[in-house]
Amino acid sequence: MKLNEIRDNEGATKKRMRVGRGIGSGKGKTAGRGVKGQKARSGVAIKGFEGGQMPLHRRLPKRGFNNPGAIHLNEVNVGRIQQAIDAGKLDASAPVTLEALIAAGVVSKARDGVKILGVGELTAKLTVQVSRASKSAVEAIEKAGGSVTQSLATADDAVASA
Repeated sequence: MKLNEIRDNEGATKKRMRVGRGIGSGKGKTAGRGVKGQKARSGVAIKGFEGGQMPLHRRLPKRGFNNPGAIHLNEVNVGRIQQAIDAGKLDASAPVTLEALIAAGVVSKARDGVKILGVGELTAKLTVQVSRASKSAVEAIEKAGGSVTQSLATADDAVASA
């Protein structure tokens, strides 16, 4: 097979219909739009119109809301932190903070802080300064000889400081 021999399978492509190109084409004059009326014109968008009946998207109730006081945290497992230390991207002697995790590529963007979760093994002795940490993560870090400092309290505090 050569590059100049490559082509689509038979019937894979279909020629587009050229409408409004004379009566002999079968799609001349009105171009398959019927006669007169709104839908025969250009620029028609009657997406949810149901003949005057209340459209479905307006009959159904609205649901849910966006909480302006919600705190969005990055979630990082202790196993992922250990991977970064083993790869030499994170310094075990320096405190593990949000800035350090971003610099190491463990977290992509800051959001409102970091929550450490307890999945995985941790062998390095760490000083962790984060927004939040789960009980299992705190146990894993302290078992390895490290310490955890949590700084972010609640969503109300974040709203009050804003």
